[in-house]
Amino acid sequence: ERLSIITAKSQTTRHRIMGIVNGDDYQIVYSDTPGILRPSYKLQQSMMDYVETAIGDADIILYVTDVVEKSDKNIEYIEKLNRVLCPVILIINKIDLSNNDEVNELIKKWKELIPNAEIMVASAQEKFGLDGIFDRILHHLPQSEAWYDKDVFTDRNLRFFASEIIREKILWTLDREIPHGTAVEITKFSERDNGIIDIDATIYCEKASHKGIIIGKHGDMLKKISTMARNDCEKFMGTKVFLTTWVKVKE
Repeated sequence: ERLSIITAKSQTTRHRIMGIVNGDDYQIVYSDTPGILRPSYKLQQSMMDYVETAIGDADIILYVTDVVEKSDKNIEYIEKLNRVLCPVILIINKIDLSNNDEVNELIKKWKELIPNAEIMVASAQEKFGLDGIFDRILHHLPQSEAWYDKDVFTDRNLRFFASEIIREKILWTLDREIPHGTAVEITKFSERDNGIIDIDATIYCEKASHKGIIIGKHGDMLKKISTMARNDCEKFMGTKVFLTTWVKVKE
C-alpha cells in the first residue's frame, strides 16, 4: 500500500505515518517522517517535532539522501546521528541519475560525515537495491513482542488518508505558495450498508484570492482536484466513494 503522499514539492509530508510490515517471524514498523528543514513557522516546527520523536524511539534509523542533495544540508541532524546508539543505515537514492565515480565520491563523503553509518545505494524508481536494504533491516531488528496485530498495516485511519489524498492532489495541481497554505478537514466519513463511502471535505486556504484559484473558472480546478482524489480514494479503500468538497478561507 502507498501510505505517504508523494509530490515533487518540498514539505509534502506533514505528519509521522506508521507503515507496518508483517512476516512469519518479524514485524517492521516503518515510521515515515516529514523531511528535515529549518523551521520558520509553527507548522514546520511541529513537523520537526515528529522527526525528533522518531529519532528518539527508533531501533534503526534509515537516513535517506540522494545523488542531488548536498551532503552538508542538514548538518545539525547529521551530528545527532553520530550520537545515537541504534544502527544507522544511510541510503543514497536516485543512483540511476549518476555514474559510478560520482556515487563512490558521495559514499566517501558520507563515510566521513557519519563514520558509524552503514552506507547503501539504491534507486527506488528502478527498484534497485531495495531487497538488500530490507535484509539489513531484518538483520538489525531487536527481539521483542509485536507492537501491532498481524492484520494491521498502518496506525492511521481512513479519514486521515482521505484528507492526505485530497491534499496531494492540491499539491499536484496548484503552483507556488498556495498548496503550502492549505489544509484539509474531513467533516463527514460514513459507510452505507452496501459498502459505498460518503466523504465531505473542507479545503481551508489562507486568502480569498487563493480560494478563487483553488475553485477555478466555473469550478473547473476544484472539480479536477476532487475527481483525482475520489479515484485514488476508491483504489485505496476498495469501494465506490462519493466525495463532496468545499473551499473556505481561514487566515
